[in-house]
Amino acid sequence: MDVELRQLRCLVAIVDEGTFTDAALALDISQAAVSRTLASLEKALGIRLLRRTSREVTATGAGVRVVAHARRVLADVDDLVREAASGHAQLRIGYAWSALGRHTVAFQRRWADLRPETDLHLVRVNSGTAGLAEGACDLAVVRRPVDDRRFESAIVGLERRLCAVAGDDPLARRRSVRLADLAGRTLLVDRRTGTTTADLWPPDSRPAIEETHDIDDWLTVISAGRGIGITAESTANQYPRPGVVYRPVRDAEPIAVRLAWWRDDPHPAAQAVMELVTELYRTG
Repeated sequence: MDVELRQLRCLVAIVDEGTFTDAALALDISQAAVSRTLASLEKALGIRLLRRTSREVTATGAGVRVVAHARRVLADVDDLVREAASGHAQLRIGYAWSALGRHTVAFQRRWADLRPETDLHLVRVNSGTAGLAEGACDLAVVRRPVDDRRFESAIVGLERRLCAVAGDDPLARRRSVRLADLAGRTLLVDRRTGTTTADLWPPDSRPAIEETHDIDDWLTVISAGRGIGITAESTANQYPRPGVVYRPVRDAEPIAVRLAWWRDDPHPAAQAVMELVTELYRTG
Protein backbone atom coordinates (compact mmCIF):
# COMPACT_ATOMS: atom_id res chain seq x y z
CA MET A 1 0.00 0.00 0.00
CA ASP A 2 1.49 3.34 -1.10
CA VAL A 3 -0.12 6.50 0.25
CA GLU A 4 1.36 9.79 -0.86
CA LEU A 5 1.31 13.16 0.85
CA ARG A 6 -0.31 14.76 -2.22
CA GLN A 7 -3.23 12.36 -1.82
CA LEU A 8 -3.68 13.28 1.83
CA ARG A 9 -3.47 17.01 1.01
CA CYS A 10 -6.08 16.54 -1.68
CA LEU A 11 -8.46 14.72 0.68
CA VAL A 12 -8.13 17.40 3.36
CA ALA A 13 -8.59 20.17 0.80
CA ILE A 14 -11.84 18.63 -0.47
CA VAL A 15 -13.19 18.33 3.08
CA ASP A 16 -12.10 21.84 4.05
CA GLU A 17 -13.25 23.56 0.86
CA GLY A 18 -16.48 21.61 0.55
CA THR A 19 -16.38 20.93 -3.21
CA PHE A 20 -14.02 19.41 -5.75
CA THR A 21 -14.03 22.69 -7.66
CA ASP A 22 -12.92 24.75 -4.66
CA ALA A 23 -10.36 22.12 -3.67
CA ALA A 24 -8.89 22.34 -7.19
CA LEU A 25 -8.59 26.12 -6.83
CA ALA A 26 -6.96 25.82 -3.41
CA LEU A 27 -4.45 23.24 -4.67
CA ASP A 28 -3.92 25.02 -8.01
CA ILE A 29 -4.66 21.89 -10.02
CA SER A 30 -7.52 20.85 -12.29
CA GLN A 31 -10.78 19.44 -10.98
CA ALA A 32 -10.08 16.26 -12.95
CA ALA A 33 -6.73 15.93 -11.11
CA VAL A 34 -8.55 16.25 -7.77
CA SER A 35 -10.96 13.47 -8.77
CA ARG A 36 -8.13 11.19 -9.96
CA THR A 37 -6.08 11.81 -6.80
CA LEU A 38 -8.98 11.02 -4.50
CA ALA A 39 -9.81 7.89 -6.50
CA SER A 40 -6.22 6.69 -6.25
CA LEU A 41 -6.24 7.22 -2.45
CA GLU A 42 -9.50 5.31 -2.04
CA LYS A 43 -8.08 2.50 -4.17
CA ALA A 44 -4.87 2.38 -2.14
CA LEU A 45 -6.79 2.23 1.15
CA GLY A 46 -9.54 -0.04 -0.16
CA ILE A 47 -12.31 2.09 1.37
CA ARG A 48 -14.68 4.84 0.31
CA LEU A 49 -13.77 8.16 1.90
CA LEU A 50 -16.29 10.67 0.55
CA ARG A 51 -19.93 10.80 -0.49
CA ARG A 52 -20.51 13.16 -3.41
CA THR A 53 -23.89 14.54 -4.42
CA SER A 54 -24.87 17.35 -6.74
CA ARG A 55 -24.96 19.76 -3.81
CA GLU A 56 -22.29 18.67 -1.33
CA VAL A 57 -19.38 16.43 -0.48
CA THR A 58 -19.36 14.69 2.92
CA ALA A 59 -16.96 12.25 4.54
CA THR A 60 -17.96 8.68 5.26
CA GLY A 61 -17.36 7.26 8.74
CA ALA A 62 -14.07 5.82 7.55
CA GLY A 63 -13.33 9.10 5.79
CA VAL A 64 -13.69 11.09 9.01
CA ARG A 65 -11.11 8.85 10.68
CA VAL A 66 -8.72 9.04 7.72
CA VAL A 67 -9.02 12.83 7.52
CA ALA A 68 -8.13 13.12 11.22
CA HIS A 69 -5.02 10.97 10.69
CA ALA A 70 -4.16 12.88 7.52
CA ARG A 71 -4.23 16.21 9.36
CA ARG A 72 -1.80 14.88 11.97
CA VAL A 73 0.53 13.46 9.33
CA LEU A 74 0.54 16.67 7.31
CA ALA A 75 1.13 18.77 10.43
CA ASP A 76 4.11 16.58 11.39
CA VAL A 77 5.53 16.91 7.88
CA ASP A 78 5.10 20.68 7.95
CA ASP A 79 6.91 20.79 11.32
CA LEU A 80 9.73 18.67 9.88
CA VAL A 81 10.14 21.00 6.91
CA ARG A 82 10.12 24.11 9.11
CA GLU A 83 12.72 22.61 11.43
CA ALA A 84 14.99 21.56 8.58
CA ALA A 85 14.65 24.95 6.90
CA SER A 86 15.47 26.80 10.10
CA GLY A 87 18.96 25.29 10.13
CA HIS A 88 20.54 25.99 13.51
CA ALA A 89 18.28 28.88 14.45
CA GLN A 90 16.77 26.59 17.08
CA LEU A 91 18.54 24.83 19.96
CA ARG A 92 16.84 22.00 21.85
CA ILE A 93 18.43 20.88 25.10
CA GLY A 94 17.13 17.64 26.56
CA TYR A 95 17.10 16.55 30.19
CA ALA A 96 15.64 13.60 32.05
CA TRP A 97 14.58 14.94 35.45
CA SER A 98 15.88 18.28 36.57
CA ALA A 99 17.50 20.30 33.75
CA LEU A 100 20.17 22.51 35.37
CA GLY A 101 18.56 22.74 38.79
CA ARG A 102 18.89 26.15 40.38
CA HIS A 103 20.77 27.37 37.29
CA THR A 104 17.93 26.60 34.86
CA VAL A 105 16.25 30.00 34.92
CA ALA A 106 19.55 31.91 34.89
CA PHE A 107 20.74 29.85 31.93
CA GLN A 108 17.61 30.58 29.89
CA ARG A 109 17.75 34.31 30.61
CA ARG A 110 21.48 34.61 29.99
CA TRP A 111 21.16 32.66 26.74
CA ALA A 112 18.39 34.94 25.50
CA ASP A 113 20.65 37.94 26.12
CA LEU A 114 23.82 36.41 24.66
CA ARG A 115 22.36 34.52 21.68
CA PRO A 116 18.97 36.01 20.76
CA GLU A 117 19.32 34.64 17.23
CA THR A 118 19.20 31.03 18.52
CA ASP A 119 15.81 30.05 19.92
CA LEU A 120 16.28 27.88 23.03
CA HIS A 121 13.91 25.07 24.03
CA LEU A 122 14.31 22.77 27.04
CA VAL A 123 12.86 19.31 26.37
CA ARG A 124 12.17 16.73 29.09
CA VAL A 125 12.76 13.16 27.87
CA ASN A 126 13.15 10.40 30.45
CA SER A 127 15.72 8.29 28.61
CA GLY A 128 19.37 7.43 29.14
CA THR A 129 20.50 10.17 26.75
CA ALA A 130 17.72 12.62 27.68
CA GLY A 131 16.35 12.54 24.15
CA LEU A 132 19.62 12.76 22.23
CA ALA A 133 19.50 9.24 20.80
CA GLU A 134 15.81 9.65 20.01
CA GLY A 135 16.39 12.81 17.96
CA ALA A 136 14.32 14.90 20.37
CA CYS A 137 17.14 17.34 21.14
CA ASP A 138 20.46 18.72 19.88
CA LEU A 139 22.29 18.67 23.23
CA ALA A 140 21.49 16.82 26.44
CA VAL A 141 22.12 17.37 30.13
CA VAL A 142 22.87 14.01 31.74
CA ARG A 143 24.12 12.97 35.16
CA ARG A 144 25.85 9.73 34.44
CA PRO A 145 28.50 8.72 31.88
CA VAL A 146 27.37 8.37 28.27
CA ASP A 147 28.86 5.10 27.01
CA ASP A 148 27.48 5.28 23.48
CA ARG A 149 30.34 6.00 21.06
CA ARG A 150 28.02 8.07 18.87
CA PHE A 151 28.14 10.84 21.47
CA GLU A 152 30.71 13.13 23.04
CA SER A 153 30.25 14.56 26.51
CA ALA A 154 31.98 16.90 28.93
CA ILE A 155 31.54 17.57 32.64
CA VAL A 156 30.18 21.07 33.21
CA GLY A 157 29.56 20.99 36.95
CA LEU A 158 29.16 19.01 40.17
CA GLU A 159 26.11 18.66 42.42
CA ARG A 160 25.70 17.38 45.93
CA ARG A 161 23.92 14.10 46.45
CA LEU A 162 20.74 14.49 48.52
CA CYS A 163 18.40 12.06 50.23
CA ALA A 164 14.66 12.59 49.80
CA VAL A 165 12.40 11.38 52.62
CA ALA A 166 8.84 11.93 53.77
CA GLY A 167 8.28 15.04 55.86
CA ASP A 168 7.38 12.97 58.94
CA ASP A 169 10.34 10.60 58.59
CA PRO A 170 12.77 10.75 61.57
CA LEU A 171 15.58 11.51 59.10
CA ALA A 172 13.77 14.69 58.08
CA ARG A 173 14.63 16.18 61.48
CA ARG A 174 18.36 15.85 60.79
CA ARG A 175 20.47 18.44 58.98
CA SER A 176 22.24 15.68 56.99
CA VAL A 177 22.41 11.88 56.78
CA ARG A 178 24.95 9.17 56.07
CA LEU A 179 24.64 6.21 53.72
CA ALA A 180 24.60 3.85 56.70
CA ASP A 181 21.42 5.56 57.96
CA LEU A 182 19.64 4.37 54.80
CA ALA A 183 20.78 0.74 54.75
CA GLY A 184 17.54 -0.74 56.05
CA ARG A 185 15.24 1.34 53.86
CA THR A 186 13.58 0.84 50.47
CA LEU A 187 15.41 2.90 47.85
CA LEU A 188 13.48 4.10 44.80
CA VAL A 189 15.58 4.15 41.62
CA ASP A 190 15.04 4.92 37.95
CA ARG A 191 17.36 2.50 36.15
CA ARG A 192 17.14 4.40 32.85
CA THR A 193 18.27 7.80 34.05
CA GLY A 194 19.01 7.62 37.77
CA THR A 195 22.36 8.39 39.39
CA THR A 196 22.01 6.05 42.35
CA THR A 197 22.55 2.29 42.57
CA ALA A 198 23.02 -0.16 45.43
CA ASP A 199 26.76 -0.03 44.71
CA LEU A 200 26.99 3.07 46.92
CA TRP A 201 26.72 0.74 49.92
CA PRO A 202 28.87 -2.23 51.07
CA PRO A 203 27.41 -5.55 49.86
CA ASP A 204 26.26 -6.54 53.36
CA SER A 205 24.34 -3.32 54.12
CA ARG A 206 22.52 -2.35 50.96
CA PRO A 207 18.95 -1.04 50.98
CA ALA A 208 16.12 -2.84 49.22
CA ILE A 209 15.55 -1.56 45.68
CA GLU A 210 12.22 -0.63 44.14
CA GLU A 211 12.07 0.66 40.59
CA THR A 212 10.28 3.83 39.54
CA HIS A 213 9.88 5.39 36.12
CA ASP A 214 9.16 9.09 36.54
CA ILE A 215 9.91 11.97 38.87
CA ASP A 216 6.26 12.44 39.84
CA ASP A 217 5.88 8.74 40.73
CA TRP A 218 9.14 8.93 42.69
CA LEU A 219 7.96 11.94 44.71
CA THR A 220 4.51 10.47 45.32
CA VAL A 221 5.87 7.25 46.82
CA ILE A 222 8.40 9.12 48.95
CA SER A 223 5.83 11.57 50.31
CA ALA A 224 3.70 8.59 51.39
CA GLY A 225 6.62 7.20 53.41
CA ARG A 226 6.84 4.04 51.31
CA GLY A 227 10.45 4.60 50.25
CA ILE A 228 13.33 7.04 50.07
CA GLY A 229 15.36 8.44 47.21
CA ILE A 230 18.89 9.64 46.59
CA THR A 231 19.23 12.21 43.87
CA ALA A 232 21.21 15.15 42.56
CA GLU A 233 20.82 18.52 44.27
CA SER A 234 19.14 19.85 41.13
CA THR A 235 16.08 17.68 41.80
CA ALA A 236 15.42 19.51 45.06
CA ASN A 237 15.68 22.85 43.26
CA GLN A 238 13.46 21.81 40.36
CA TYR A 239 10.89 19.76 42.30
CA PRO A 240 10.09 21.07 45.77
CA ARG A 241 7.13 19.02 46.95
CA PRO A 242 4.95 19.34 50.07
CA GLY A 243 5.56 16.29 52.23
CA VAL A 244 9.06 15.62 50.83
CA VAL A 245 12.25 16.78 52.57
CA TYR A 246 15.73 16.75 51.01
CA ARG A 247 18.83 16.27 53.18
CA PRO A 248 22.51 16.16 52.12
CA VAL A 249 24.24 12.76 52.21
CA ARG A 250 27.54 13.60 53.91
CA ASP A 251 29.60 10.60 52.84
CA ALA A 252 28.39 10.23 49.22
CA GLU A 253 30.41 11.42 46.24
CA PRO A 254 29.01 14.40 44.31
CA ILE A 255 27.27 13.85 41.00
CA ALA A 256 28.90 15.06 37.77
CA VAL A 257 26.66 17.05 35.42
CA ARG A 258 27.51 16.39 31.78
CA LEU A 259 26.62 18.01 28.51
CA ALA A 260 26.34 15.48 25.65
CA TRP A 261 26.12 15.93 21.87
CA TRP A 262 26.38 13.97 18.62
CA ARG A 263 30.05 13.26 17.91
CA ASP A 264 29.78 13.61 14.13
CA ASP A 265 27.22 16.42 14.03
CA PRO A 266 27.56 18.82 16.97
CA HIS A 267 25.26 21.81 17.09
CA PRO A 268 27.20 25.03 16.36
CA ALA A 269 26.08 26.42 19.72
CA ALA A 270 27.43 23.47 21.74
CA GLN A 271 30.62 25.25 22.78
CA ALA A 272 28.75 28.38 23.84
CA VAL A 273 26.30 26.31 25.90
CA MET A 274 29.14 24.43 27.57
CA GLU A 275 30.95 27.65 28.47
CA LEU A 276 27.85 29.32 29.90
CA VAL A 277 26.73 26.28 31.93
CA THR A 278 30.24 25.74 33.27
CA GLU A 279 30.39 29.37 34.37
CA LEU A 280 27.02 29.12 36.12
CA TYR A 281 28.09 26.03 38.08
CA ARG A 282 31.46 27.53 38.93
CA THR A 283 30.11 30.84 40.18
CA GLY A 284 26.75 29.67 41.55
